[in-house]
Amino acid sequence: MFLRGFSLLLMVLFITSCDKFSFSKNKNIQDLDTIVDFSSVDTFPSFKPCDSIIDKTKKTDCFRTTIHQKIGAELLQHTFIIKDSIDEIIYVDLIINSEGIFTLHAIQSSNNIKKVLPQLDGLLRESVGKLPKIYAANKRGIPVSVKYSLPIRIKL
Repeated sequence: MFLRGFSLLLMVLFITSCDKFSFSKNKNIQDLDTIVDFSSVDTFPSFKPCDSIIDKTKKTDCFRTTIHQKIGAELLQHTFIIKDSIDEIIYVDLIINSEGIFTLHAIQSSNNIKKVLPQLDGLLRESVGKLPKIYAANKRGIPVSVKYSLPIRIKL
């Protein structure tokens, strides 16, 4: 009787203590972070003069200012003759690939701009083609392609 009670107690002890022992080989393995936010990048694309800036917002501002200056300077080299005054904003969608090369994706402008300045699309394509190669945007240390919408005010 004593032996049966001892066996029963020993069996209950083994059954209830199984979750106390861990049979996994490595408990120190870090779980993979599989959630990636694809709507933002860690570092914005940058031109060579902007690359030395550490602050993220200042670096982004430098990129925007530089691209506006380069496209604006290219457009100012051309003379436009129109009958009526124009004061509109067009949007030029650029894709900057993982190698830092610009491509023109789309130009969003009103029908009035297309009618009055039909040569503008060609000039913008030419201007984007003349942009220098830049440092690409990074996500988790990997160069990635990004889309940038460049607003351009046409005031003639």
